[in-house]
Amino acid sequence: MAKLWGGRFEAGLDEKTEKFGASIAFDQKMARQDLKGSLAHVTMLATTGILSKEEAEQIKAGIKKVEEKYENGEIDFKIENEDIHMNMETYLHAEIGAVAGKLHTARSRNDQVATDMHLWLKETLDDTLDKLHNLRQVIVNLATEHVETIMPGYTHLQHAQPISFGHHLMAYYSMLTRDFERFDFNIKHADISPLGAAALAGTTFPIDRKETAALMGFGDVYVNSMDAVSDRDFILEFLSNASILMMHLSRFCEEIILWCSNEYKFVTLSDAFSTGSSIMPQKKNPDMAELIRGKSGRVYGNLFGLLTVMKSLPLAYNKDLQEDKEGMFDTAETILTSLDIMAGMLSTLSVNESVMAESTEKDFSNATELADYLAAKGLPFRKAHEIVGQMVLECTKNSCYLQDVPLERYQEVSPLIENDIYETLKSRTAVERRNSFGGTGFEQVKMQISLAQEALK
Repeated sequence: MAKLWGGRFEAGLDEKTEKFGASIAFDQKMARQDLKGSLAHVTMLATTGILSKEEAEQIKAGIKKVEEKYENGEIDFKIENEDIHMNMETYLHAEIGAVAGKLHTARSRNDQVATDMHLWLKETLDDTLDKLHNLRQVIVNLATEHVETIMPGYTHLQHAQPISFGHHLMAYYSMLTRDFERFDFNIKHADISPLGAAALAGTTFPIDRKETAALMGFGDVYVNSMDAVSDRDFILEFLSNASILMMHLSRFCEEIILWCSNEYKFVTLSDAFSTGSSIMPQKKNPDMAELIRGKSGRVYGNLFGLLTVMKSLPLAYNKDLQEDKEGMFDTAETILTSLDIMAGMLSTLSVNESVMAESTEKDFSNATELADYLAAKGLPFRKAHEIVGQMVLECTKNSCYLQDVPLERYQEVSPLIENDIYETLKSRTAVERRNSFGGTGFEQVKMQISLAQEALK
């Protein structure tokens, strides 16, 4: 079949050129969306009297047949038909003949492809929100089990202060909640219909853009036809949101990788989310966590790629915009799979509570407790800080810890220190007492979990 746009051309495309310009290898993912848009468009053409009712019914019946063929795997996408729109129209033409050509009245591939992408991304955002909700619930469930599990908190990857493992987990819940909110807002800009903008200037036909928008489930329509066909902000928002999400997952995975190492032994991953070595029989590698960490790079790349494509494009549509799809498809697949893997990995890992707690006993993460103890008794905090620093240095030289220092020595340092200091220096006490709002104290962690559970409802 001749090109649907080939009327003014005398010669056909060079084979390599044709392959280079075709997008059907990847935009076939939007077949359902393309057919949905066509069905809405022809319905509107009949409502407005642009097509007769009989013509519209014939075209609708043809679209339904093409849809059945697609669902049954009977569509053979051809490079010579370039893209999903021309492939679908060619199959429609084969089903109902020349009347199929009337479907393209008052529309262009420019508004058609934009419509397809809006529809596709809306569905993908729904899936993303579902999977983010599930992962957040998994984290809350794990945090609920470990409110009173003590672990070292870190700054600069150095032991800082003892904290609740549940508190640590809820930090990631907070990050993922912001991700959820960003993707949720993304729907606002995906939920706008470009259909009817035509090539860039609208059309002379008396179309009803609000009718097609309603038929496709859109909440709004673009008010400027040039913006409608050239806007890709909704995809850039998705790629940006996905990049932030993958950054959060990558940070979490980095910690999991550390925690299951021989040096930490804080957690043990399920065999279902680990692999072995082809040469070292003892190995149990956190490959899934490493892959999620690594895949953040490809998602970042997709964002930078589209930003670069868009940065100098004059209005309105340009062929450059064909480069907007592969990164979107790849990013969606990457984040949806990563969210599933992350949820599975967290819901099946084992937490080595005693190892976590013990690691806070042989360190100086209780030094702040001693400084706060002195400050609470009236000593200026800066002076208390200096005294405790000197005590840490003394303990380091004597190969002991603050809880090992005799009371007599403490009272030489400061008469404010009494026998209750040893209870204060316990890791559990240190965590339990930190009940400022949002702190790691057990009651505060329970409050965070309660708020999260309410939000997840």
